[in-house]
Amino acid sequence: MDATIIEAQTRETGSKAAREIRDNDRVPCILYGATVESTPLQVSTTALNKLIHGRSAPVAEVELDGETYNCILKDYDLHPITSRPTHADFQALADGREVTLTVPIHFQGVPLGQKNGGDTQVVVRELEISVLPENIPAQIEIPIEDLAIGDAVHVYDLDVDYEIKMPPAQTLVTVVAPHIETAPTPTEAEEEEEVTLDDLTEEEKEELSDEELAELEAAAEEAEEEDEEAAEGEEEAEDEYTEE
Repeated sequence: MDATIIEAQTRETGSKAAREIRDNDRVPCILYGATVESTPLQVSTTALNKLIHGRSAPVAEVELDGETYNCILKDYDLHPITSRPTHADFQALADGREVTLTVPIHFQGVPLGQKNGGDTQVVVRELEISVLPENIPAQIEIPIEDLAIGDAVHVYDLDVDYEIKMPPAQTLVTVVAPHIETAPTPTEAEEEEEVTLDDLTEEEKEELSDEELAELEAAAEEAEEEDEEAAEGEEEAEDEYTEE
């Protein structure tokens, strides 16, 4: 795969030196690996941002003092307010040694279920994988155009030649049925409205059974008692306010 070329220079260590590096629009970094001696270095903020925010695996060719190191961006820190990178770790790759890194997923196509009114929900946008340096993918391509409503892609559905550091049953993307809110029918709306004794005419009252009439009368008495209690509470509150 194509790797981002990053020019680096050695640097002094210490908090004062790190501040001076950042003031010059550069980022203090460290280069390390199984076959590389740990080396403090610095790179431009612009170059590092391209690697951090790119849409492919964070693989870089770090050029330092005439040497080129095939690396991955293993870790980085961002300023909590400006989101500017403040430090980064580059891990040099060694042939024949697997490396663990995070690679973005590229979902290919528009699902059939979405075309039929479904909603495509992306659950995972990147995968952590363990892979040999020569097999690092720029992106993990997952075709989804055949997904119908109710279908999903899981980790166990992927046919790859590297280890995925995630449970096999993890859902990556799914197509769900659209959520449709229906308005209540006139009958349902009428059922939801609470009918009181005062709402009925004398003829309607005569059509009620003794049981139904008793229930409405009891409800009316309960409502009246609640109103009286509320009124008494308001009077007591007013009296307390007046006394104060």
